[in-house]
Amino acid sequence: MQLVRRHFLRIAAGAAALPAAARIAWAQSYPTRPVRIIVGFAAGGPADTIARLTGQRLSERLGQQFVIENRTGAGTNIATEAVVNSAPDGYTLLLITSANFINATLYHTLSFNFIRDIVPVASLSGEPAVMLVHPSVPSGTVPAFIAYAKANPGKINMGSGGNGAPSHLFGELFKMSTGTDMVHVPYRGASPALTALLGGQVQVFFSPLSSAVEYVRAGKLRALAVTTANRSEALPDVPTMHEFVPGYEASNGYGIGAPRKTPVEVLDKLNREINAVLADPGMRARIADIGETVHGGSSADFAKTVAEETDKWSKVVKFSGAKVD
Repeated sequence: MQLVRRHFLRIAAGAAALPAAARIAWAQSYPTRPVRIIVGFAAGGPADTIARLTGQRLSERLGQQFVIENRTGAGTNIATEAVVNSAPDGYTLLLITSANFINATLYHTLSFNFIRDIVPVASLSGEPAVMLVHPSVPSGTVPAFIAYAKANPGKINMGSGGNGAPSHLFGELFKMSTGTDMVHVPYRGASPALTALLGGQVQVFFSPLSSAVEYVRAGKLRALAVTTANRSEALPDVPTMHEFVPGYEASNGYGIGAPRKTPVEVLDKLNREINAVLADPGMRARIADIGETVHGGSSADFAKTVAEETDKWSKVVKFSGAKVD
């Protein structure tokens, strides 16, 4: 009887191990067909660029094409929804951006829950914004600008790439942190907002660094501070906002996410491969060339960042009163 019982237990253990073994074998062979990375922004911008750089290197490492698919609209929600509703098999991935953290509170009618429905795979990079002012503004430093804004409440126009866009919320975080009152003027994207700043229609704009560098170097716009905790190699003489406004930190972050229920073995393989891509000196140099800082790290680290950033920007959205339905 004891022998029969032991025989049964061996069979049961073997049967239980079969699915796990099959999953591991499947993950080892992944990918066996092209993989899509869905990007919620148009081609040519910073988000699209980092996605294409990453996709190209993953294609070279894994022997299958990682195809970038741009699905614009609704502040990246169309792209996110497409990934949420896709098969959780590792063949449809999302380029996570700071917009995802903001949209969780900004939109009240989403058909998905970003934190619940998208699994963070790996953080790719981060790009600071830079606080720009028109040359006509009589302030050469952040403290001087704060004093000027407080002396002229409601008279300074702050441009943005749209209601609820990162450039808008970065400015709202500044207002919240400094007690200043500026008039928000939204445009249909960062480029029109930058054009408006150059023309003097607005006086301040929290611009993506990569879009602003050449205007600053040419003296067409004045950079008061970068929005990250550390100075940027692209503009090493420009101080950080944290030096004047303790605790202020804001950046455009990029990473890769996958639909909920994607097999953990596939997620782990993607994380390992992405970190290997980011460790390559050529890739690191290329990312630095476009004004970004390499991140990388574990899925758990990225998930912690996603949760913290979503909570942080929910407070700023509520302060700003911004809503999009």
